[in-house]
Amino acid sequence: MIPQPTAYERHAPDTRVVRRALAESTRAVYWLEEANARAQFTSLTAGTSADLTIVGGGYLGLWTAVQAKRRNPGQRVVLLEAETVGWAASGRNGGFCEASITHGEENGRSRWPDDYELLERLGQDNLDGFERDVRDLELDCHWERNGTLAVAVEEHQVAWLGDSPHRLDRAAVRAEIDSPLFLAGALDLGGSALVHPARLALELARVAADLGVEIHEHSRVVAVDSAAAGSSVDVRTERATVRSDRVVLATNVFRSLLRRNRLMTIPVYDYVLMTEPLTDEQMALIGWSARQGLTDLANQFHYSRLTRDNRILYGGYDAMYYPGGKVKEQYEERPETYERLASHFFATFPQLEDVRFSHRWAGAIDTCTQFTAFYGLSHRDRVAHAAGFTGLGVGATRFAADTLLDLLAGTPTRRTQLKMVRKRPMPFPPEPVAALGINLTRWSLDRADHRQGQRNALLRTLDAMGLGFDS
Repeated sequence: MIPQPTAYERHAPDTRVVRRALAESTRAVYWLEEANARAQFTSLTAGTSADLTIVGGGYLGLWTAVQAKRRNPGQRVVLLEAETVGWAASGRNGGFCEASITHGEENGRSRWPDDYELLERLGQDNLDGFERDVRDLELDCHWERNGTLAVAVEEHQVAWLGDSPHRLDRAAVRAEIDSPLFLAGALDLGGSALVHPARLALELARVAADLGVEIHEHSRVVAVDSAAAGSSVDVRTERATVRSDRVVLATNVFRSLLRRNRLMTIPVYDYVLMTEPLTDEQMALIGWSARQGLTDLANQFHYSRLTRDNRILYGGYDAMYYPGGKVKEQYEERPETYERLASHFFATFPQLEDVRFSHRWAGAIDTCTQFTAFYGLSHRDRVAHAAGFTGLGVGATRFAADTLLDLLAGTPTRRTQLKMVRKRPMPFPPEPVAALGINLTRWSLDRADHRQGQRNALLRTLDAMGLGFDS
């Protein structure tokens, strides 16, 4: 089949529109800037002890700290963060809080068919619990439980919407959000919410500190070792050591402190644009009165949402893996990707061609081969870890925090008995094989999007092995 241009390419705007819109954008994370995120907690400068030490001040570490103190207020909990709370993925993501803890139904059913119904219930319970926590803990995180709209932008994608009771035809989907590209859609009304990601991280840190958690920023952990007697664990920073009864590792995309996990995740870079606030007149041109999250169905998909002041966040499509698997700031500036995203934005919303982008940014997502978190214990079951959330960690980290605490407690629960929790996924191959395979897969996904969704032999093989994925 001869490759055909995608809908975004067929409806691409003049390049002058794209460059004008990007001309005054700042390379900075809008969420962190809006929340006025900054260092709040002192560094660890002297040795101490703890009942539980948590490494990492993103969502996973913060939820673990909060849930640990809620379970046992009397225990001493120390949280160590290498930079500042929420500075990485937790402060710069799209803010989509999903019920799914399996990276969607298709991924969940294909990997854990016997557990899937339970996984779905646990995920929904987790989202409902998240909403209660927002209320009960008074988390000022701009919570909006408005659901998600998935749209088909190519004829072959319409069938992929299935027989959802909330399926929308072309007129109905454009009544929700008006774009000439949208051919059909499906609403997921109860399975997701939107949050302000940086505010969520900062609010969780506030609650944790109020509960008595000792948080230390700029306290990079360099090693985790069993203490001499084997009855505790030493968590060593560059300046001091915490001797701890139990430890949770919540470092996600960054180099694992456990050698056995060094090949379990890779960093994939995601790129995002944020517009200036839309006027009432501009909002009237696109509708979007229900303020739901938005995504399309391509392999290289886009995601979009509104902020409280009616900016549009627009991200996705290019998911970049750089040879060597390192996390580097230099990878965050990629002009060709920002221009491509801007072009796709104006193809989606040609009625907004006068809108400018105020911010552009990127960051690394921790991806594993099962596309949802994996779990484990080490150091005589005193150290628990989870990583590999693959872009859906906003909601899933809350579930993971409780799972890690269950594992450390040693008492079987519904969570700890899940195959998803008990079985490790396949690791990625070492370099340079990893870069070759990952980028060949990316090329194949792009090829499928240009060939009416038809997957080549490589993608079909990966699907059969349980390793098929999208961007």
